[in-house]
Amino acid sequence: MITREITYFDNAGPQNTDDTIRLAVKRAKELGIKYIVVASVSGETGVKTARAFKGTGAKVVVVGHHVGFSKPGARELEERHIKELQELGAVIIEQTHALSGVERSISRRLGGASRVEAIAEALRTVVSVGTKVAVECSIMAADGGQVPVDGMTEIIAMGGTWPGVDTACVILPAHANNFFDLHVLEIVCMPRNKAKPAH
Repeated sequence: MITREITYFDNAGPQNTDDTIRLAVKRAKELGIKYIVVASVSGETGVKTARAFKGTGAKVVVVGHHVGFSKPGARELEERHIKELQELGAVIIEQTHALSGVERSISRRLGGASRVEAIAEALRTVVSVGTKVAVECSIMAADGGQVPVDGMTEIIAMGGTWPGVDTACVILPAHANNFFDLHVLEIVCMPRNKAKPAH
């Protein structure tokens, strides 16, 4: 039997970012985890994470929106953050989102929801939006070859209700084509009230 502490934030949102990163660093040190995956749209949260893990020996993988997420050809990661991430030795991934991708295009055009989008919605509803994001980013990091997928190496992945992060999970990652081999092993922190904050 294992006893672990879970932190529940009163509300979802970016006000939890610094605490989420701090708790992720703490749990990574406790478990000896050396791979950290974090969602970051502009790159600001990625920079905060890379700074926090500097000197720990952990590899930080920053997962941004795919190019064209907001409008065709648009990249949302900001150059100033990209530069600092590179200086801090973080890896940046921008690729098709694992839990939407082409299926989102089909549902937007033809209506209805795909099975993949149903998985994403279940994660949002049952656990938290940040858990859905953390799971998705861990798949993207695995498919990008940036985290081991050996069935043994655990990672910490962070996501949020946008912007920032409010959820951190210990995950056994898997590729998209082996999704059901992925396991959320622990919740480090998450919001208790999952309603998306107004911003």
